[in-house]
Amino acid sequence: MKNILIIDDEEKLRGLLARIVKSEGFEVLEAADLKSGFKKLEQNNIDVVLCDVLLSDGNGVEFLQKIKTAFPLTEVILLTAYGKISDGVQAMKNGAFDYIVKGDDNDKIIPLLYRAIEKVQLQKKVKQLEQRISDKYSFDTIVGKSRGIEQAIDLAKKVAKTTSTVLLTGETGTGKEVFAQAIHQNSQSAEKSFVALNCSTFGKEILESELFGHKQGAFTGALKDKKGFIEEANGGTLFLDEIGEMPLELQAKLLRVLETNEYIPLGDTVPKKSHFRLITATNRDLKQESEAHRFRSDLYYRLNIFEINIPPLRERVKDIPLLTHFFVDKFSNAINKKTLKMEDDFLQKLETYHWPGNIRELKNVIERAVILSNSDVLTLDVLPYEIQHQSDKTNKTLSAFSMQSIEKLHIQKVLNYTKGNKAETARLLEIGIATLYRKLDEYNIQ
Repeated sequence: MKNILIIDDEEKLRGLLARIVKSEGFEVLEAADLKSGFKKLEQNNIDVVLCDVLLSDGNGVEFLQKIKTAFPLTEVILLTAYGKISDGVQAMKNGAFDYIVKGDDNDKIIPLLYRAIEKVQLQKKVKQLEQRISDKYSFDTIVGKSRGIEQAIDLAKKVAKTTSTVLLTGETGTGKEVFAQAIHQNSQSAEKSFVALNCSTFGKEILESELFGHKQGAFTGALKDKKGFIEEANGGTLFLDEIGEMPLELQAKLLRVLETNEYIPLGDTVPKKSHFRLITATNRDLKQESEAHRFRSDLYYRLNIFEINIPPLRERVKDIPLLTHFFVDKFSNAINKKTLKMEDDFLQKLETYHWPGNIRELKNVIERAVILSNSDVLTLDVLPYEIQHQSDKTNKTLSAFSMQSIEKLHIQKVLNYTKGNKAETARLLEIGIATLYRKLDEYNIQ
């Protein structure tokens, strides 16, 4: 039931209005002055206020500002015995839903109430959606207690408060877009747009159009003007995933946008402005790519203002049970199943698997397992064949004089020196990042 508050110092008129409003099925509260009216607002969830303009303890037009500041979702309809254009204009400026004259506009009150209620309901739905989005992409939703993920979250929280460009590095499936969303939702631009574009999805021509937009007739098939992602991100955040896949020609254009906040849509000659926060992500080593002239070094240094490395799942073994329970709950609820339990060996197989697809692969495996399960317990037989039949990883017993032993020790020392930074470790060892990960796996270095 919707709550209506009537504030009027004329008792008979207030009572008559209350009876009319109650006859429509609304819950009605009454107050004779602004002070008691505000107290009822504080004590009750009021949807719409019907408030007289001239009251014993103040002016309704001025009181309106106080209501909208304290209760922004509450709508206010002002009532006056003497219609003054200046008061009506000021009332609307202060946020009134409407301003009507008693007696002359009595027949308007009920239709106005319904329209005001409709607006309140819409605003509440929008607020709920915004809250869901905020909750979904808050840092609290990033599951993990391992040292590497906690360090990444801590860095992300710090940079979120700024407008600095962020470079998210890590393997495919580690959750880079989740981090990008969380940074945006915890920034000063959280209420503005977050637009995401995967640079590996399109060829050069289409990617250029998606990024910068185009004018009608710019190329075959350009039947009308199209806004690009740069324009859509104005005031908010632009997330470019797989930035390492962007063609060199477009890299130069992106660099110009970052330096001048100006861009030119395809087929146009007039520059446009866009101010946005840029977050990029890649599974490549952009420093090595720039040294090999496959990525512009000037753009790399422009992007690498604040780098956050998201560790792969195989380095987060202690997080696998947490993530598994999270996904089991999620997918059980999604198909209206009772939350499933797990056999010990089911979880043990997940903990020893190397997860080349990282969190994305684990998510898919658990979704499949929940669907396939015919009991209240998840067992080995609902896991993919390669996980069921993986060979248990065993540490090699290496001779102290073998080259492998020396290599393992050296890798461990460099890893300790870089405080676990895999990209920097690979650079110092002068090997590729993929080679480093293979050797870490081979020597069981955590």
